[in-house]
Amino acid sequence: MLLVQISDLHCGQMFRRETLRTAIKEINALSPDVVLVTGDLTENGLISEFQTASKELRKLRTEKILYVSGNHDYRSTGYLLFKEFFSFSQVTEMDDGVIVILSSARPDRDDGEVGHRQNLWLENTLEKYKDKVKIVAIHHHIIPVPDTGADQITIVDAGDVLRSLIKSKVDLVLCGHRHRPWRWKIEDMLVVHAGSVSCEKLRGFFCNSYNVLKIEKKKIDAKLKIVNGNYVDFKEIVKRREILQPSDFM
Repeated sequence: MLLVQISDLHCGQMFRRETLRTAIKEINALSPDVVLVTGDLTENGLISEFQTASKELRKLRTEKILYVSGNHDYRSTGYLLFKEFFSFSQVTEMDDGVIVILSSARPDRDDGEVGHRQNLWLENTLEKYKDKVKIVAIHHHIIPVPDTGADQITIVDAGDVLRSLIKSKVDLVLCGHRHRPWRWKIEDMLVVHAGSVSCEKLRGFFCNSYNVLKIEKKKIDAKLKIVNGNYVDFKEIVKRREILQPSDFM
């Protein structure tokens, strides 16, 4: 399975339209099995922003596109618009795995929350997929990300979420939200954070980017792709402390 994760488009004032179009052309050339959009498609949850995001993302050429809502999408009652513009499926079965979407956005809140009932649902759902690669997508980060400053907008019940993920033997968690690509490994679970594919607001890693993940026989190979630039191994991102700019990877 070839999976591409894009995140945090922020269609609105800080949106880089041409950058997103370049990324979409690159992604289409890969012919991925699935594209996963992990939230904040809009800046303020406005109908004009949803229209822009929908128009641009329709240019993706792939068998499956999965959408996760973000905190910015839930602003201004955008949660009512999100389901009108983007189809939503919490469980998607693939040949090699299953992708489960957790909702962490709440109306007019920047922090996230999964909740007890959704955690129980996750555990019960993944019990059915013992022999598949288990992938969970969520907008908010479940673990703090370096180089992003004071962090008061994580998932408020992150400890409970982590327990459910570990208990369910999840192989891969994909997050967005912080505009900073990163990778953590907790026990046998890989947690991959996406940067922003098309927003001016970047943290610690000053390139627009997306993630390309190849999953084969339960082995997960995750790489970062700079929009209009090179692939970068996450090992390079994790070990380097200096300011990383586009010129470093072109």
